[in-house]
Amino acid sequence: MKHTAMVLRVVMAAAVMVAPLSAQVTTAPALGPAPKLSVPVVQTASLPNGLKIQVARNAEVPLVEARLIINGGARLRGTAPGLATFTAGLLGEGAGGMTALQLAEETDFIGASLRAAAGYENVTLSLSVPKRSVDRGFQLMALMLLKPTFSSVDINRQRALRLAGFTSAKDSPRAVATKVFYRNLFPASHPYHGNINGDSASVSQFDSVAVRGWWNTAADPRRTTLVLSGDVTLQEAVRWAAKHFSGWKAPSVILSSVPARDVSGPTQWKARVILVDKPDAAQSVIMIGGPGMSRTDPDYPAAVVMNTILGGSFSSRLNDLLREQLGYTYGAGSNFAFAPVAGPFIISTDVRTDVTDSSLAVIFREIAAMRDKGVTDTEVGRARNYLVLGSLSDYETAGQVAGAMSTALLFRLPLATIPAELARINGVTTADAQRMAKLRLNPAEMTVVVVGDLAKIRAGIEKLGLGPVEVQTYEK
Repeated sequence: MKHTAMVLRVVMAAAVMVAPLSAQVTTAPALGPAPKLSVPVVQTASLPNGLKIQVARNAEVPLVEARLIINGGARLRGTAPGLATFTAGLLGEGAGGMTALQLAEETDFIGASLRAAAGYENVTLSLSVPKRSVDRGFQLMALMLLKPTFSSVDINRQRALRLAGFTSAKDSPRAVATKVFYRNLFPASHPYHGNINGDSASVSQFDSVAVRGWWNTAADPRRTTLVLSGDVTLQEAVRWAAKHFSGWKAPSVILSSVPARDVSGPTQWKARVILVDKPDAAQSVIMIGGPGMSRTDPDYPAAVVMNTILGGSFSSRLNDLLREQLGYTYGAGSNFAFAPVAGPFIISTDVRTDVTDSSLAVIFREIAAMRDKGVTDTEVGRARNYLVLGSLSDYETAGQVAGAMSTALLFRLPLATIPAELARINGVTTADAQRMAKLRLNPAEMTVVVVGDLAKIRAGIEKLGLGPVEVQTYEK
């Protein structure tokens, strides 16, 4: 009897313990107020040669992140298509008498990473290094900047690789769709009309004379900012920069980019459908583009909230419908291509060939629903939380802070303005998001590009009546 009674007491105690646990698991906790984001204070200095320095200190980990940002990338006046990215790629191929392998081995030996890249607006040399090795790290960075080898052997090899890449891109439906998409959205004079890496005609002309000539004028300390974060003070930053970059002399010719406000965009956005044939393709690549907007537009907070609902997150309408409910794709999304020269608004997905027309129907049905039926308070609240709470983890590491400072520099938005911007996003109302949907999601202004097996998908797409249908090729 005693044993039976003890067992019953244990069972009853377990039942009491299980009930509250079940309630905790099945009841979603209420979200509290969003934590306040405190961004680091940015201190500034400069060298006599014009090099500007920005420092945000965070000494929790003995690491230093450095970004040497040279204003003027692919959009620099007089730059041949593809030359900026081609030259940046060669900076790591050897410098100061060291081969590419020796540079890589030395960088690895001190526990650092060092790389270079170019975009439309900048050429950036990035260094991540333990503080105890910072002097050697900056020494290697200075060699890449000031004494790149640019050997004919390396240039010939990289040129051949890039030309081969253009050939292989013709077999990639995604690469074909991207090329056709931007070629049709932007006029020939626009920087986004062509590939940032150039084309066969331009790249075949690259040699050591062209590369050296461009780098000698593009690498100008007067248009450069050294951004540092991590375990570094302003005094240390100035000392390191003076030691390694004070001998950097400005070129006699001052180059600049065409101001973003003076870049002429499309004169008219209109509905049309452009198809590219990819026989026997198992999937179709869909890209839909419309007018974009500037990162500094007052409507930016409302636009990003609206886009988060439509296709800017995994739980967005487009991804939920096309992936989770219908199984047409592995993913679907939308975004504004924010840049100093505003890019387009883009909806993109890869879908099964047999549901290409159905996928387009779903996308345009949701666009209409966003415009005409509106969004819910719940959707807007979730989107605000996704953007505001999710951004808090973007400033944890020295590398993330250096990246945020680089972005702030690109858009000329001081880092200190980020908390206020998040507050504006948190203040977006359902009416604001609805207004953005009506303003920014206009099917009459959208270009649809589909790359797929036209024998199987063309008739279905034409029945949708999305606009005049035109067939193009990779070349034109």
